[in-house]
Amino acid sequence: MKFLDSDELKPLLVKLEWAKEQLGEYNNRWNAVLEIPHKGVLLRVIASTGQGWDHVSVSLANRCPTWEELEHVRKLLFKPDEVVMQLHVPAKDHVNIHPNVLHLWRPLNEKIPLPPKRMV
Repeated sequence: MKFLDSDELKPLLVKLEWAKEQLGEYNNRWNAVLEIPHKGVLLRVIASTGQGWDHVSVSLANRCPTWEELEHVRKLLFKPDEVVMQLHVPAKDHVNIHPNVLHLWRPLNEKIPLPPKRMV
């Protein structure tokens, strides 16, 4: 993931009352809350690097983000050669604290396996 306090991302960083309690120190290189505009929609984004993972959550107040909106965030926050994924975990492991959020994940110490290009 790109550094979250880069000059490119600084204008998108926001301070929110609940964020310090949930994230600790944020809007630095490793943790950030951003509002990212895309085609008239303001995407609320929490991004972090830690515990072996890059993690980005993207939410809207009234609906889940679209694939196009997730892809916009991916291109903005991740380096062009990085592969990221969405995970669908077993129901017993599912945690849902926001009904309209989707997540992007990238392991820091492992390469994500990819299917053959013709299948993607």
